[in-house]
Amino acid sequence: MLRRWLDAQKGADMKSEQLKIPQATAKRLPLYYRFLENLHASGKQRVSSTELSQAVKVDSATIRRDFSYFGALGKKGYGYNVQYLLSFFRETLDQDERTNVILVGVGNLGTALLQYNFSKNNNTVITNAFDVDQEKIGTQVGEVPIHNWDELESLGLNASIAVLTVPASQAQKSADKLVEAGINGILNFTPVRLSVPEHIRVHHIDLAIELQALVYFLKHYPL
Repeated sequence: MLRRWLDAQKGADMKSEQLKIPQATAKRLPLYYRFLENLHASGKQRVSSTELSQAVKVDSATIRRDFSYFGALGKKGYGYNVQYLLSFFRETLDQDERTNVILVGVGNLGTALLQYNFSKNNNTVITNAFDVDQEKIGTQVGEVPIHNWDELESLGLNASIAVLTVPASQAQKSADKLVEAGINGILNFTPVRLSVPEHIRVHHIDLAIELQALVYFLKHYPL
């Protein structure tokens, strides 16, 4: 779920505005890209919408409709050329460009994200982390240095995206400071719905809500 959220989601949203495609389609593009990477690594040269559907759990009609927004990406009876699709979506999602990310709040979740640090995606990297705990400041987690939160603006970091994993009581105040520091996108792991200026993009990941939804669907919509 996290492997491409920061770089690819941002790229998908930007491209969707340029191409006037639905945001629901834009949010599925990183999923297609990930599967195409796996296919290419395995040596597969072409793939059908049915095969894609079975792999990414999106119905084939939706996949064909998603792809149709970008023109003729495949041929009827042949399917899609894996190399061509991979190259196309790499450019669409700006995967040739490196995206620097900062993380705010080095608790249990923040530490886990730093240790993972999008290890399979060299183009999205958490370069710096911030916390208020004096025992953590000046140390490293997964080779990522932890700085004093008060030094955010003075460090002049080259990053436009922040991952927010602070306590809920500190979420809005932290978001305000990130906006002032020039951050344009926030991946918010707190349960707080942040209030930010219109030009700031926020993606909320509330694990408690996702778990509650899963429990509900298991009970009421069994497979």
